[in-house]
Amino acid sequence: MDLIANLLRRPAAASILSLIGVLVFYVVFGGVELGKLANAASWLNYAARIGIVALPVGLLMISGEIDISIGAMIPAGAMTTAIISGYYDLPIIFGIIGALTIGVLVGLFNGILAVRTTVPTLIITLGTLVAMQGVVLAGSKLLTGAASVPLTSPAWAKTLFGDFIFGGSHQVIIIWWVILAVIFWFVMHMSKFGNWIFAIGGDKVSARNAGIPVDRITILLFVLTSTAASFVGMCHAILFNSAQVSGGMNDIFNIIVSVVVGGVLLTGGFGSIAGVFIGTLTFAIVNKGIDFTAIDRNWANLIIGVMLLIAVAMNESFRKMALSYSPKPKK
Repeated sequence: MDLIANLLRRPAAASILSLIGVLVFYVVFGGVELGKLANAASWLNYAARIGIVALPVGLLMISGEIDISIGAMIPAGAMTTAIISGYYDLPIIFGIIGALTIGVLVGLFNGILAVRTTVPTLIITLGTLVAMQGVVLAGSKLLTGAASVPLTSPAWAKTLFGDFIFGGSHQVIIIWWVILAVIFWFVMHMSKFGNWIFAIGGDKVSARNAGIPVDRITILLFVLTSTAASFVGMCHAILFNSAQVSGGMNDIFNIIVSVVVGGVLLTGGFGSIAGVFIGTLTFAIVNKGIDFTAIDRNWANLIIGVMLLIAVAMNESFRKMALSYSPKPKK
């Protein structure tokens, strides 16, 4: 029982069970071949795309905050890169720096508003989302006269950010996702910075009284989420040799669902990087893996909705079960 309680106490427990449940459902009711699904690149490419952003969003949600402006930052990063290095034909390094810079600036804006005002971050980032949508669309029309901008990148940029690997099916962004996941795991679970984030999510006032730099950490987390989103947009502009003002907008919901399925509580103070990583894989398999089953694609959103509700229930139930369990003293 002690072993079971320890396993259930882990934030990744719900995400692992969700992944197993999805695979069993697809095998039993969808007739999917696991070998065929495992060798497919579509779901893994998609998991990397949303997973890079889900990692810092997970940290931010563990701290008790949320950022939905990420949906506008993906096309913002892509369009910035394409306009600077495609339309104006400047070296690609300027496009990359421009995309990352706009991510940092928007993150600073969100973070400063979050710590200087009492407005909920959901409202703050909703305003930023709408504003950045307007900036990206109006800016593109003003500077280029179009909503889509072509881009030609040099070989080194393609190799690093927008190429295909493993036989030409998997995107190099998968490697970035894995590397960033390892870095985030180390920072979150092996350093005092991670302990600070958990403390902030548990009780912000107590964390501040304990000397934790709550405001600086909150601002940094917003910078990370925004910059990660603009980085993903930049990578896709380089990969597909173009950028569109609407690309990536639908990823807002998908990223947040991945984080919640990964075991992060919406109330903050509970979660893990491993859980977010597995949760992203689970969501990607549900979203893209349905194409490998006999299930009608139109049922995908229903499956995702049910999975989200079950994951939220499991996250809270497992946490309460584990925390309320007291092991029997050894005789």
